[in-house]
Amino acid sequence: MLRLSLIAAFCLVSLTSAGSLFTQLPFNTANDLSEKWSWEDCGVDTDPVRIQNIEISPDPPSPGKALTVKVTGTANEVIEEGATADVTVKLGLIKLLSKTFDVCEEARNANASVQCPVEKGQYVVVQTVDLPKEIPPGLSITLCTSDYFLSFLTAKFRVHVNGYTVDDEDLMCMDLTIDFTKNR
Repeated sequence: MLRLSLIAAFCLVSLTSAGSLFTQLPFNTANDLSEKWSWEDCGVDTDPVRIQNIEISPDPPSPGKALTVKVTGTANEVIEEGATADVTVKLGLIKLLSKTFDVCEEARNANASVQCPVEKGQYVVVQTVDLPKEIPPGLSITLCTSDYFLSFLTAKFRVHVNGYTVDDEDLMCMDLTIDFTKNR
């Protein structure tokens, strides 16, 4: 279900406590929409759910601010109760979260506009979440010598979502990268 894409945003929230309808971006390619975040549909053409576009506002996202996510996608099959999403959130190589979510339950709890069962068709899901101000800015390393300072980013938040149908068949796959480091 398209709600899976929003789970990535909810995962960011849990660490500390999306053009128009007709915009079509190529599948299986990275979609670098700003310097601060990008997404990729890592699924295959036969997956029951395909994400065409993700928009966020504000862009880039900011800790402590409301984040509105607009996901445009297609359900090629009916998505029934019991669909799940395995979500992994990493900061660099450090795994911060690895959890299985009940997709339909998450949609109900978020009062999402799309609820199970999800019929075949194209959908636009818009959801707003408050990002906690405590989101760490990523990891950076500063090297100091007597002559100069050298600073560089070493880690970004990476969210990987694998969705599964009630029959444990592949539903969808998405990778999301978010950089909360401050502009230099």
